[in-house]
Amino acid sequence: MITFNAEKREKAGKGAARACRREGRIPAVIYGGKQEPVMVSLHPVELEKALDDKGFYQSDIEVVVDGKKVKVVCKDVQFHPVSDKPIHVDFMRK
Repeated sequence: MITFNAEKREKAGKGAARACRREGRIPAVIYGGKQEPVMVSLHPVELEKALDDKGFYQSDIEVVVDGKKVKVVCKDVQFHPVSDKPIHVDFMRK
């Protein structure tokens, strides 16, 4: 199982996501499960290591936000068109 230690983000939108990237983190969102979406940010090294695994999109993933563990699956990762670095991740609750 893949585990990410995430930090909660307060603001949503393009400006907030850009600010998150300027801080060296990758914005992500956790949605589904009849709960409100939660905006988080991930450490880029943790994410890039996990993306190197063959079955990342089929893997069970655990995101730890404020000490609470959330079981999710990865629905989408957006990559920068030139550098091919991840710039945003969508997780769906299980």
